[in-house]
Amino acid sequence: MRVAIFIAQSLLLALLMACSPALEWRTVPLPELALEVSLPCKPERAQRNVELAGQTVEITMQSCEAGGNTFAVACAALAQPSSAGAALAHWRAAVLAAAQAKNAKDKPFQPDGALGLPQSVRTQATGVLPSGGAMHLEAAWFARVDQSTVTVCHAMVYGSELPRASADVFFEALVLR
Repeated sequence: MRVAIFIAQSLLLALLMACSPALEWRTVPLPELALEVSLPCKPERAQRNVELAGQTVEITMQSCEAGGNTFAVACAALAQPSSAGAALAHWRAAVLAAAQAKNAKDKPFQPDGALGLPQSVRTQATGVLPSGGAMHLEAAWFARVDQSTVTVCHAMVYGSELPRASADVFFEALVLR
């Protein structure tokens, strides 16, 4: 009997999820990152110090979850602007290693106003979610000059299922301010 109730509840939940409205995208200014993004949810802010290409930097991140996916944007100012390319490559490698990523495919990524570095890429890959399940991720790394500072940034969306349209909306709407 419990199994039948569980199956009925699961089917009802699946029907309700199928009827839920599409993601509600909204433009969100992130002044402390000097970016404007389109997100389907209200972001939360976090900061932490990490090492990128031999220098300790403070990364500021804004992230949220919607539709079973996590959307995140993070940036850090570099003390050594000449290391922007190395910092982007290091950040990319660290993210892909943490995600246990496989089948990574890169293509150039340069939002308007970003530096034209070969390490500025948009990457698609599969990996492992923190909970242990299969993950699809799409991420981008880019740099910009902000006054007299070079800032490196990373944007990512991931989940167990990642609709192409969600990733495209997210990355195409990144605007440097």
